Amino acid sequence: MVENGRPRKRFEVVEVTGPSMVPTLLNGDRLLVRYGAAVRPGDVVVLRHPLQQDLLVVKRAVERRPGGSWWVLGDNPFNEVPGDSTVFGPVPADLVLATAVLRFRPREEDQRSLRARLSWAASALRPLWADASASSRLRAR
Repeated sequence: MVENGRPRKRFEVVEVTGPSMVPTLLNGDRLLVRYGAAVRPGDVVVLRHPLQQDLLVVKRAVERRPGGSWWVLGDNPFNEVPGDSTVFGPVPADLVLATAVLRFRPREEDQRSLRARLSWAASALRPLWADASASSRLRAR
């Protein structure tokens, strides 16, 4: 994959901002994403916003639509400002850039005790598998 005349990295770390993917992802989480990977329903994906293509967003790929486009939604049903397919419709497949492989949650400053650090260590790194049940749940909304 080439962008701006340079080959794009196959893997990259991106930071999550905003509440649209809560509880799966929190503001400040880091994602290891894989460019060019096949997208399946339930995957967490990075895509170009269809109406503002200089903006990258993280959403869940809910279902593939006729013509190859994707219906994408945030996991947070209480997000006040939806920025997903309910606003901009299906996303062309060429705007879906990467799938999330791992989530890394940075350690909070106030986690000083051994118990807090162990708890963080046990939950900080999580693989992000395609979640078909989330895809079905989001489609039902």
